[in-house]
Formats: sequence, C-alpha cells, structure tokens
Amino acid sequence: MIYLHDGHIREIGIDWRKLTDIIEDIIEIKEGGDCVHPLKPYLRFREPVNRIIAMPAFVGGSFHMAGIKWVASFPENSRVGLPRAHNTIILNDPATGAPAAFFHSGLLNGLRTAAVSGLMLKAYLAARQQAKLRVGIIGWGPVGRLHLDMCVRLLGEKLERVTLYDLRGIDPVTVPESVREITEIADDWMSVYRNSDIFATCTVSDHRYIDEAPADGMLLLNISLRDYKPESVAKVKAVVVDDWVEVCRENTDVELLHNEYGLNESNVLTMADIVCRNGLEAFEREEPVYFNPMGLAIFDIGVAAYYWKEALRQRKGVILEHAQQQ
Repeated sequence: MIYLHDGHIREIGIDWRKLTDIIEDIIEIKEGGDCVHPLKPYLRFREPVNRIIAMPAFVGGSFHMAGIKWVASFPENSRVGLPRAHNTIILNDPATGAPAAFFHSGLLNGLRTAAVSGLMLKAYLAARQQAKLRVGIIGWGPVGRLHLDMCVRLLGEKLERVTLYDLRGIDPVTVPESVREITEIADDWMSVYRNSDIFATCTVSDHRYIDEAPADGMLLLNISLRDYKPESVAKVKAVVVDDWVEVCRENTDVELLHNEYGLNESNVLTMADIVCRNGLEAFEREEPVYFNPMGLAIFDIGVAAYYWKEALRQRKGVILEHAQQQ
C-alpha cells in the first residue's frame, strides 16, 4: 500500500482541466449505472458543531476503484492552530478488497471540491458565452484559495476582476501574483456579491447572512451550503445539485428552500442533467444559476484514484509494507 500526503499531491501537480475532466467522466459513469455511493452518515458527539463523515463509494469505468473517505470537520480548530478539516481516504482493489493507497491530505479534499465547481463553471461558460467575467469569493481559507486558482486557470483572459472578502481580513500578499493587479479586497460580503458574475461562498459560517436576490445571470457556487437566507434565492429557477437526497438534509440551504418554499427534486437539475443533457440551455441568459454541491464520495474516490496512478507512475509516496499472515 502506498501512503500519500499534501506534499506528494503537490509534487505530482495540479492540472485543473484534467481534474474537471475527471469529474465529468465520473458523472457519465454514474449516469451509466456503474457507480455506488451510499448515503453518507454523520458522526457527532459531545460538541454538535463538530462532525466526522464516512463516504464509501465504488467508481467503475476506467477508474475501477473502491474506497472510503473519512473526513473530520471541527470549525473551532483554528483557535488551536489546526486546520478545520482532516481528510483521509483509503482506496481498495475492487477485485480483492486489498488496500491500495492511504491518503492523509486536506489538499485532496479541496481539489475535489474546486474541480466539481470547475465543471459547473465550464458548463456555465458553454451556455452563456460571456466575453469578460468578474469572480467574487467569500472566505479566504484553503477552499477559497483553490477556487480562485481554478477560476484563474479555467477563465484565462475572460477573467476581468476578482473581489475577495473574509471576516478575518485578507493579506494582499496571499493573493496570487498573476491576478493581484485586478484583485480588490472588499470590506463586506455585499460588495463582493453585488459586483460578481461568478460568486463562491467558501465559508464556515454558523448563520445565514445573504439576504439579497442575485443579479441577472450570476453563477452562484454555494460551496459552504449554509450562507443564503432562503428568501434571497427562492425565485431562482436554475437550481443545480450533485445529488438531491444528499443535499436536502443537514440544514443546508436546499433543505430550507424545500421546507419553506416547497422546492422539490422535480424542481432541480442534477450535474448529470448539466453534463449529459445540456440542462442550462433551457434557461434564459438572465436566469441566475444556483449550484449546491453536497460532495459525493464518487468524486473523491475518482480523484484519489487518479493521484494514486500518477504516484505509481512518477514514483511518489511512501510504500507501506504489512506483515505476512501466518
């Protein structure tokens, strides 16, 4: 079994186009019926704000890999100098069940998250054909930074301006040098929200604060899932989810829309609708797109399988040997 951490992932490299292609391939495999991902359970104990989530999955097709993600989210960790999330993944050979790889990598978690957003961005660009786009991100932690990195790569010359906001403030030095001249650090979330075409919430907010309807044609990447007051997005028709059953629970914005405004599975599009059936073509250019990804284990296992294969090819990682059974 091979062991991989953040350093190994960085050595292998981050190719956003490749990663978004991986997510697209997995959606097509899932649509063909060759994926399994049981509803993920949440383990909570003592402090209810903390949680550890088990995410088992099998991805068929060219990936042909099984495994489980075991990710802990402890929002108060920053107070003791630790990251909020601790991400581990075990990959298993689907033919024998033998463990093939063990990952301890918060970076891998962020890459999967931003790659899913990247595929949604790719579909949005194909449907809307806009010349210049403004990107706004609230939350400047690892996920927010990876989202900007992804947007810079996928948008290229279409990226006109970046606006960022974080409650804790943002050091301009942490903004990538390639976009520093077109980046504004805002004093509040409203400045970001009102001046963005692509708007991502990458926070750990414990309360909802967005109380304004989005502007025409915006792409809302609702990564943190609990930032929008339901009335602000109740009239949005283009609501997209990765999986309705997964996302309509755990006090998400989608669950609130379901409970308070009657949003149902029949009212939303899935990523398969977007990728396999050009679902965004049914909406006018002025209609905002509201994307709510709960995070599916098939994406984590697929991305991990890619890095496992690359680690073997590039001779990265640490080989872990086990004692032979007697």
